Amino acid sequence: MWIFRLRRLGFQNILNLLKLSVIMPVYNEERSLREALGRVHDASVHEILAVDDGSADGSWAILEAAAAAMPELKLLRHRENRGKGAAIQTALARVTGDVVLVQDADLEYDPRDYPALLKPIEAGEADVVYGSRILGQNSASYRRYYWGGRVLSMATSALFGVRITDQHTCYKAFKTPLLRSLPLREAGFGFCAEATALLLRRGVKILEVPVSYRPRSMAQGKKIRWHDGLRALWIALRCRLACSRRKTFQRQEA
Repeated sequence: MWIFRLRRLGFQNILNLLKLSVIMPVYNEERSLREALGRVHDASVHEILAVDDGSADGSWAILEAAAAAMPELKLLRHRENRGKGAAIQTALARVTGDVVLVQDADLEYDPRDYPALLKPIEAGEADVVYGSRILGQNSASYRRYYWGGRVLSMATSALFGVRITDQHTCYKAFKTPLLRSLPLREAGFGFCAEATALLLRRGVKILEVPVSYRPRSMAQGKKIRWHDGLRALWIALRCRLACSRRKTFQRQEA
């Protein structure tokens, strides 16, 4: 498959063409944070913007120690836990790269997939690329998370007349100006649903590529809950209704 051919070419062939900024929200991730930072560092990215989102464990100390050895690592901090979306928005204001990509501080996703995500953007085929766990060879997940994500992706697809297989993937790569232009307001896990709906409302094409995935359990630190799914569905509906109202108003004005 072409994704594996890209991997054999190495990171630098792709990353030399685009400056990649990686946003890493961090909340109580001391068990996996060191290795996650090391994997992103090995990908030779332009910068890593790690946002400690009010962690109560040793995450901030780990980040401070890592920053001394990683010149590309920039540290930001919320004194209180505000949510993944809020962390992304805090970091986005300080991004200096051409493309921004979200990387969770766990070990579910593999930075070796970065070239596959960046290649369509560099080739001018897309302004935003999602890494789909469904299209990947290692798409297995815990049943409730798998079907929850599938139902939400199908609902969004039906609402906007497109086909999205994995709306809630962590791996979303955007041209930086595009992401900054979105009127984001969701502070929590609703970021995924909101960003997707706002893009589709504009008619922006979302290209999906397969990525690898190693799910963790709640006992291992997974934080998303069932009510986050309900929130995501409401966000998609809200954005779709707003789009319909705008079109109706425009027709009336004409």
